[in-house]
Order: sequence, then C-alpha cells, then structure tokens
Amino acid sequence: MNGETLYSIGDLARRTGLTVKAIRFYADTGIVPPTDRTPTGYRRYGADAIARIELVRTLRELGIDLATIRKVMDREISLTDVAATHAEALDVQIRVLRQRRAVLTAVVRRGSTPQEMDLMHKLARLSEAERQGLTDEFLGAVFDGLHDHPAFAAVTRSLTPELPGDPAPQQIEAWVELAELFQDQDFRTTLHGMAHDLAADRAPDDATGLPRILAEAVRAQVTPALEDGVEPDSAEAEPIVTALAAHYARILGSPAPHDPRALFGRLAARLEQMNDPRRDRYLSLLAVINDWPAPGSLAPALTWSTTALRSRIPQR
Repeated sequence: MNGETLYSIGDLARRTGLTVKAIRFYADTGIVPPTDRTPTGYRRYGADAIARIELVRTLRELGIDLATIRKVMDREISLTDVAATHAEALDVQIRVLRQRRAVLTAVVRRGSTPQEMDLMHKLARLSEAERQGLTDEFLGAVFDGLHDHPAFAAVTRSLTPELPGDPAPQQIEAWVELAELFQDQDFRTTLHGMAHDLAADRAPDDATGLPRILAEAVRAQVTPALEDGVEPDSAEAEPIVTALAAHYARILGSPAPHDPRALFGRLAARLEQMNDPRRDRYLSLLAVINDWPAPGSLAPALTWSTTALRSRIPQR
C-alpha cells in the first residue's frame, strides 16, 4: 500500500473514540470500508478512514440518516445539498417546537382546561392563510357596513396581526390569545357598536379614523392631569373637560357650543364604550405580534374623563 500506515479496527476505535462494534457496523454497511485486509482476513484501515468516521459521527449527531450518509460518502449526493435539506427540516422542527412550548407555557400560566389547551394548540398550528382568514372574518364582522368609510382601510391595517415567518414564543402565545379574542362574540358586538357610533359622529368632510383621533385627544389632554393628581371633579379639571368637549364638537362638525355641557353626556357615552379592558388587551397583544412598541393603557385616562364629564352634567 505504498508504505501507508494501516490501523487495526482496535487502533481505529482508540483514535476515534467509537466502539469496535460501531466501526465494524459502518464497515459492513459500506460507509467506512477497510483499506486492506491481512492474510488472515483482519481489516486494516488507512488515515482516510479516520476522516470518514469523524464525518459520519458529525452527520449522525446532526440527525442525518445512515442511507443519506452512505450516499454522501459514495458521492451520489453532495454534502452541501444534504446540509441544506436538513437545515430546512430543522427550521420546521424548531418552529413546531416553539409553537408547542408557547402553548404549554400558556397552559401553565392560565391554568387551562384540556379543552382550552386543545383549542390553543389548534390556533397555534394555523397556516398563514388560515390566520389571515380568521383575522379577515373578525374585522369584517366588526366593521360590517363601514367598508365605504374613508378610514376603513387604514383602521383595519392598524388592527391586523402579522405573525412573522419565524415567530418568537411570546409572539405565538400572543397570537393564540388574540385568536381567542376573535371568537368572543360579546367583544365583537362591542367593537362593532363602537365603530358604528364613532363613524356616525364623523363630520361629512372628515376622512380620518375617529377612534384614534378621540383616543389620542384624551391621552394628550388627560395624561398630564393624572400625573399631577388633578381630581376629575375639581376646578383644575374644568379647562381639560372644556377642551375635550370642544375637540369632540369639531369631530361632529359643529361649532364649539357656548355651553359645552350639552355635549358631555354624548361624549361620556362614547368614552365609556371605548373603556373596555378587552380593547386594551387587543392592542397590547397586537403590539407583541407585530413587534410594535407596547401601547400604554388608555383606561385610566378614559375613566378620569368620563368621571369628569358626568360630574358636570346637571342632575334633573
């Protein structure tokens, strides 16, 4: 053999750390054939056998089956192609494992029943098309009758979850909870009524999204008052209440009333309608799924505003 150093199967086992039985198996299957044999039939291996065994061991640890390994060794398929195929398969397995982990984490956190766990598992496994269909059906029900509203497209985009192709566990968990909210019929009815009432408030020439405008006005006007500890029924709250009423009058397309208290009841009803904890939760989950900044809860500002408005409505 041109002076090449040959090793016995025992030598090869000591050099590679594999058992004699494993090396004999690889030899019998043709993956690591012996380089030569002694006159008495004992196998002998050259230096290339060590390299082949190391490659075999690495491929096995990566989860590649023996039939594929043999094709790589025989150069029937390239190592690059095998690596690419198995990397794609691992990506799928990782996504599945993340889904399972997210569901199990949610089960532990929420103390779910077997039925709830089954539902969460099914929701986590939905395809992109199935998720989009569930979202479209929910938003279609919420905005039913408002598809011609100028703000419809922008508002629906702002409320649409878009789970990435390789979501983090917390995004999967958020999607599962959001999909459960989609199926809350009372929540659908509440949002549907809110959307229609706010659309009815819109001035004829106003092409903007009213929920956001009203919410942002409340947040901007009331947050400083909350931070300063201003009581909603105090004299210090008067200018804030007047400003909110004037803003609402502009939304309605009406001139600022001489006595803004005429609007207080209607505005208070709108803000009470918006002050649903499920709405806050929806927006928080949406931010996790879409990787948006976490929104601050509007509930304290809405509660303060409705209290301030109601306290200024004359009692009959």
